[in-house]
Amino acid sequence: MAFGSGRGFRACVLVVFLCMVVMSLAGCGSKYVPGASSAPPPPGQKAPAGKGGTYKPYTVMGQTYYPLGSAEGYAETGVASWYGPDFHGKKTANGEWYDMYQMTAAHRILPMHTKVMVRNLDNGRVAEVRINDRGPFVNNRVIDLSYAAASALGVVGPGTARVRLETIPGERIQYVGPFFVQYGAFVVEANARNLRNKLAARGFPGTRVARGELNGTTYWRVQVGAFPSLTDAESARQRLVRESPDCFVIAD
Repeated sequence: MAFGSGRGFRACVLVVFLCMVVMSLAGCGSKYVPGASSAPPPPGQKAPAGKGGTYKPYTVMGQTYYPLGSAEGYAETGVASWYGPDFHGKKTANGEWYDMYQMTAAHRILPMHTKVMVRNLDNGRVAEVRINDRGPFVNNRVIDLSYAAASALGVVGPGTARVRLETIPGERIQYVGPFFVQYGAFVVEANARNLRNKLAARGFPGTRVARGELNGTTYWRVQVGAFPSLTDAESARQRLVRESPDCFVIAD
C-alpha cells in the first residue's frame, strides 16, 4: 500500500495504534475479573431487585457486574486478600458499618448476607464468613476478607492466599473432622505439655500436643479438641481467642 505523503502515513499508523490499544483494553476488560458475570440478564428478563440494591448491577473501573440472584451451589477457587484499619467504621456496600473484627468479607457477585466457607489451600485453615461488601477488584482475587477472617485463616501476614470458597446452603457444608483449635506453638516441648495439661484441666480433655517443623525448626503445637463438627470447633475458637488471639481451626 502506498501513501501520498508522510503526514498520511503517520495518520494511518496512529489509527492502527489506537485500534490496537482499544482491542487490548477490551481484552483486558474481559479478563479483569475471572468468573464474574459481565453479561446482562437474558432479553425480557429483569435482574431481581433485592433489598438495598442487593442484585442491582454496578460498574467499577469500567467493568459492570451483575450480582447473582441465588448463591446456591456456588464455589470458586482463587486468591483471597484482606482489608482492615483504613476501612474500619466506614459503610459497606449493603449499608452496614464495616467492623474489621467481625467475620465478614467482600465479593463481587454473591448476594449480600450469603454465608461462605473459606478454606486456605496453603495451610488447611477454614472459616465461615458473611458477605456484606463488594470487591475485590484487583487481578485474580476472588474474596476480600475482614481482618478477623484473615487472621483466622492465616492471611494477615502474607497479605494474600490461595483459597477455595463454597457457599453454605440451608444445610451446612460438612467437612470431614475431627476438628481442633490450635492454641499455640512452642519450641520447648515441656512448655507445650504444661499448657496442654492446664487446658485439659479446664474442660478440654482431648487437647493434644502435635509435633511439626517449619523452616528447619521443630515446633510443639498445642491443639484443643477434638470437636466432632466445624461448628463446635468455631464456637470453642471464639471463646479461646480472647486469651490466644492467633488461635485457629484445623481439620485433622
